Amino acid sequence: MEKPIIFIVDDDPQTLRSVTRDVRKKYRSEYRVLSTTSAQEALSTMKELIGNGEEVALIISDQQMPEMLGVDFLQEARKLYKWARRILLTAYSDVEAAIRAINEVQLDYYLQKPWDPPEENLYPIIDDMLGVWHATFIPPKADIQVVGYQWSPKTHQVKDYLSGNLLPYEFMDIETDPEAQVLIDQQNISSENLPAVFFKGKDHLIDPDLTALAQATGRESDVKQDVYDVVIVGAGPSGLAAAVYGGSEGLNTLLIEKRAPGGQAGTSSRIENYLGFPNGLSGADLSRRALAQAQKFEVEFLSPREVTGIKSISGYQILQLASGEEIKTRSTVITTGVSYRKLEAKGLENFTGAGVYYGAATTEATACKNGDVYIVGGGNSAGQGAMYLSNFARKVYILIRKPDLSSSMSQYLIDQINKTENIEVVGKRQVVEANGNNRLSHLCIQNIDDESVQQVEARALFVFIGAKPYTDWLGNDILRNARGFVETGRAILQSPEGQKLWKRNREPYLLETSMPGVFASGDVRAGAMNRVASAVGEGAMTIKMVHQYLAE
Repeated sequence: MEKPIIFIVDDDPQTLRSVTRDVRKKYRSEYRVLSTTSAQEALSTMKELIGNGEEVALIISDQQMPEMLGVDFLQEARKLYKWARRILLTAYSDVEAAIRAINEVQLDYYLQKPWDPPEENLYPIIDDMLGVWHATFIPPKADIQVVGYQWSPKTHQVKDYLSGNLLPYEFMDIETDPEAQVLIDQQNISSENLPAVFFKGKDHLIDPDLTALAQATGRESDVKQDVYDVVIVGAGPSGLAAAVYGGSEGLNTLLIEKRAPGGQAGTSSRIENYLGFPNGLSGADLSRRALAQAQKFEVEFLSPREVTGIKSISGYQILQLASGEEIKTRSTVITTGVSYRKLEAKGLENFTGAGVYYGAATTEATACKNGDVYIVGGGNSAGQGAMYLSNFARKVYILIRKPDLSSSMSQYLIDQINKTENIEVVGKRQVVEANGNNRLSHLCIQNIDDESVQQVEARALFVFIGAKPYTDWLGNDILRNARGFVETGRAILQSPEGQKLWKRNREPYLLETSMPGVFASGDVRAGAMNRVASAVGEGAMTIKMVHQYLAE
């Protein structure tokens, strides 16, 4: 692939020369830098670039241009290069328009002029934007190629793991892509043994499990220390925050994740109410940043590995892994979060991974191109998934049991959905049956009021309902409420069972469980706020309490 392009547009020749000079000074070795004083010329050039198969990674535009306002230009440019990052150059008087553009055209950043010195005010922003682009952009020939069946649960599992772990890959459908057949024929792979994963310059894997896939992609598979100061189980926002603070404060820290970093939040296509990111960021982007930050502080990351038990012996906790290994630690933080609840409907289970998905909107969005897709759920994750899928699907239907979304979804998402022409919210509806041949093709949807049933064609169904905590592995020594969420702090002593379990003379710390030295934070904890920001805050708080516990 040719060098990706940074495109700069400003009608003021002096400003254009200045910003182009600064950008070329740092980025010309890895990027082509193109510039023009005309918005219309820029759009024409971009159309030519598309025809030549070239990629634009970043667009920088001035706001006040006579031909076209910068916001309008960026909106047109987005139609050509959907995944390019966009920065608007503004004067002080343009700030209001820039903030409005964050919602209307998904502007990534606005930068007030002047930006001197660029080392402080320009380069860090561009570095961040290019980092996001590289994390989300899939080149035509990625280093990892997956050959399989689009509607195969096994293939979905492989794609979901790669996308969840921020590993760009190219998917080749054996039924529609001639190159896929050529590739497996060259390696004498039978189509019955798919999926197959090919690595550039390396060998290939046939129908791999996640452990083999992790090893092939360079993920840690072995425990390095005999004893850890703190082990964090679960790498969602809360676990990642605990890892960052544990590592930064000098604790010997291990982070264990069953699937991929980010947890349920990691599947969100766009989080717009997280402090410090006015343009929003994806769950995958948040996970990427947080994991890199944790590893900067020498936190060990073990994935995909499942913890199946915990016991306390002589002041230590012993964590048991599904592989049979044991990990010894002085303290533990449980941040295993929640999973989407299974939707109960006739025939639905037959199509899980073959048209029916729990979360996974970003993984399977391209398969929904020009089709009708249905979303069950009325929370923020469902709204974020709908907005993302609307870029691919012909029509997105949100099915909810309530009349509308007002009681369950943030207003900013409701406003965005109402403005999106190919999203329709359908209240008082529920899925009662799924049909198809090897893959989902039709849904039966019931009107809750009159119980009438309508059958509709469906390319896919995405389920975002309920919150089932992942706590079955904890055993009987860690108190949970009737719904399975972990009790912490004073709530432990408010039940006879908790009073029997608690063996210390002091009260439990605020986020401590009924097993001393074991803490819980984020969505897995009873009484949690179920927001990314609160999960991050609780994760950071646990490390302060870990220090208190270790000092005893």
